[in-house]
Amino acid sequence: MSEFLILKKRKDFLRAAKDITMVSKNVMLQAARPVSADISPENSRKARIGFTATKRLGKAHIRNRTKRRLRAIVRQIYQKYALDNVDYVLIGRFDTWCCPFEDLKRDVIWTFRKTNKIILHEDENDEKTPHPDC
Repeated sequence: MSEFLILKKRKDFLRAAKDITMVSKNVMLQAARPVSADISPENSRKARIGFTATKRLGKAHIRNRTKRRLRAIVRQIYQKYALDNVDYVLIGRFDTWCCPFEDLKRDVIWTFRKTNKIILHEDENDEKTPHPDC
């Protein structure tokens, strides 16, 4: 298990909301691609992850349990699935607090894989695309 950087500022959450969104039954994942200035090796940093549970989910104890379960899963999978320089936001859904833990973990892993595939695939396309002046 490793510790991860946590998103705390509203502007970081909004940046992730504008970029990539992946939805599964029990969780929603938003991700913000690295800005071109962040990609250089000297500016490299670990992925940052934020957690959200809105009041629509229920009272405070339900929202707290939702975020606590999401943090526990991220501690387990962070090393393997989080890409450097990417900001992720996990958003709890209605069944996040009460679904079986393994189902929730499977959904989180699935959303991370799909999001990472989008991020990496677009990076590959950028490198292969010829320059417009050619």
